[in-house]
Amino acid sequence: MSSRFYSPEEAYEILAASESDALADSDTLTASDIEPLSEPSSDGDPPPSTGRHESIWVPPNMAAPEIPPFLATPGITVRVEDCEPVSFFNLFMSDDVFEMVVEQTNLFANQYLDAHPDSHRHRRNKWHPTDVIELKKFWALTLVMGIVKKPSIRSYWHKNPILATPLFPRVMKRDRYENLMRFLHFNDNALCPPRNDPMHDRLYKIRPLISLISAKFTDNYVPDQNISVDESLMKFKGRLLFKQYIPSKRSRYGVKFYKLCESTTGYTWAFRIYEGKDSHLDPPGCPDCIGTSGKIVLDLVYPLFNKGYHLWVDNYYTSIDLFKNLYCFETLACGTVRKNRRGFPQILTAGKKIRGSSSSLRQEEVLALRFTDKKDVYMLSTVHDESTVPVPVRGRTEPLEKPKCIVDYSKFMGGVDLADQCIQPYLVNRKTRAWYKKIAIYLTEIAIFNAYVLYKQAAVQKPYPFLEFMLEIISQLILTPAPVTSALESGDLQRLSGRHFPSRVPPTRCKKSPQKKCRVCRKKGIRKDSSYYCPTCPSLPGLCITECFKIYHTELNY
Repeated sequence: MSSRFYSPEEAYEILAASESDALADSDTLTASDIEPLSEPSSDGDPPPSTGRHESIWVPPNMAAPEIPPFLATPGITVRVEDCEPVSFFNLFMSDDVFEMVVEQTNLFANQYLDAHPDSHRHRRNKWHPTDVIELKKFWALTLVMGIVKKPSIRSYWHKNPILATPLFPRVMKRDRYENLMRFLHFNDNALCPPRNDPMHDRLYKIRPLISLISAKFTDNYVPDQNISVDESLMKFKGRLLFKQYIPSKRSRYGVKFYKLCESTTGYTWAFRIYEGKDSHLDPPGCPDCIGTSGKIVLDLVYPLFNKGYHLWVDNYYTSIDLFKNLYCFETLACGTVRKNRRGFPQILTAGKKIRGSSSSLRQEEVLALRFTDKKDVYMLSTVHDESTVPVPVRGRTEPLEKPKCIVDYSKFMGGVDLADQCIQPYLVNRKTRAWYKKIAIYLTEIAIFNAYVLYKQAAVQKPYPFLEFMLEIISQLILTPAPVTSALESGDLQRLSGRHFPSRVPPTRCKKSPQKKCRVCRKKGIRKDSSYYCPTCPSLPGLCITECFKIYHTELNY
């Protein structure tokens, strides 16, 4: 067998060619079994010329394809000044990301309030522009909600000592947090193309954040030789056109992410979000014979072409056409395959085999293999030959001989699962109809895990566990220094810094000695009226003349 790499033009010609006829049903693989695959000529006449490339399946005879060298330099590509967790987090969630969110959040709030001029009278709609420092605190509190689970958002500000979480009221008022969550935005609604427009993007509301974060995932790190492609499901049960139902997943309902991860660490290097079955992918160098699942793989992997990567995929993606296309670009692949996949040699699927037996065929660089364990496993590989390795089995004195491609597949396929298992206990699962907000928080959690992978590689001392790593980041986001004025809400600056003197509440037509509810007592849950108020403050609050007047004008959180 001659192994070589093809130019893109040759690759397209080969992949466009029709597949060979299926092999005859047989349990043994001999030369006589293979010969009928070629169309016999009649009466010694030469077969007609079709101008197409024809390939047949033959016994592999321990022949492996040419393995291209690995040319990439894996590891961190940026310099980090220190090994603090927040420094690695800032590589992905840098100030330019928060500045974009601040700009769009303030813009959306202004658009909403202009369209609803009467809504500002409601307590929830007392809005003032946010900034990067405040948004980081908001983000930190949201991440804490994934660690400390409570039945509702308002529970985090509960005053009952059994339920109280002192951090939340100390960092931000509940009404302010709810306002920020309400107006949180990532793109300008006014510029969104209508649904019937060819330029319409179903992910328009979150597209700027996707673009920023995905670029940082690829720019900050180069994965090692073994990479895997698989899907994750972000839980979401609201109404959404491209919501998926996958019963095998823990969440079952949600938004599907296709991820390319480093096999050994779980680092998410690239991702795509499923937008519906009518969405179109057109990755560079993709021939027409590659199906939708293959296009997903090529779209994720093509930046790593011609560097000698080894790709691991499951049977949803594995196909002969895909593996041949990848091989032409010096990217080898291995994965389980469905036995009815187009082009898979049917002779391997025929009959029953004893446990521990394997059979295989080769078509140029592609190895097709069947291994019988508790059930049949079918594999395709451009990485391996048919050799086996001993694997210890619990309850058996002698090891079981397994094909090396299956052993390596079990070792390198779980990159996506590594990341999912690590962040799963700390996912923020608050109910919301705004799917794009859930995606934004989910992308942040992926970014934290990626930062953790980089942190562990750079750590000089014993690294933190993942939870401690998250808590360090949250602490730094909350403790971000801020000028006093930026932390004050509307009216607070004048309340705390102006010259204030108590006055009696002026009489009205109905009352000669009117009273007002004391603002401080009311906040403590005490109903108390006072004849005094502050005429300097914009809200003209009623205040007890004793301690309450002083507290109101000297304490931010009275």
